[in-house]
Amino acid sequence: MISQQSRHCAVELQALPSRIGQVRGIVSAQLRHWHLDPLIDRAALCVTELLTNVHRHARPDKMCTVEIELLLDRLRVSVHDHDPRIPEVHNADPLDTCGRGLAMVAAVSESWGVWPEGAAGKAVWFTLEAPPAAGALSLRAAVPFTEVQGGVARSADAAGDSMAPARSAVG
Repeated sequence: MISQQSRHCAVELQALPSRIGQVRGIVSAQLRHWHLDPLIDRAALCVTELLTNVHRHARPDKMCTVEIELLLDRLRVSVHDHDPRIPEVHNADPLDTCGRGLAMVAAVSESWGVWPEGAAGKAVWFTLEAPPAAGALSLRAAVPFTEVQGGVARSADAAGDSMAPARSAVG
């Protein structure tokens, strides 16, 4: 349960190229409001990659929701779409012009993973460590999730504690 509305933000959109820049601006503004300026560049990059994946791969539609949550000691951003297929990290060749999105998210974030939501789709999320003062009004998620590590999904407890040790989902 999230106990303070000012530490949660959600935006619903159609993942079109013209909207991705707008959402990046919304995420940046929200992080400035929460005094999380040091996280803006990494969060904006990861959100861009996840929304681009929705635009390129999601079926049956491109509708999605971006959620931003300030938890105890980290920022968690998730992108929910209607496609139940779980994304995979690809080993892109050096000359490839695409296929590095999730690898970039893994490299830039503290951790990342996927929440399968059955026929309703999935949520791909990432976390960034928040400065200590930002989490003073701490929140904890009460939703179980699946974290992908080294290509293997594992469930976390309701408090989300098993999320902390993971550096990234890439082995």
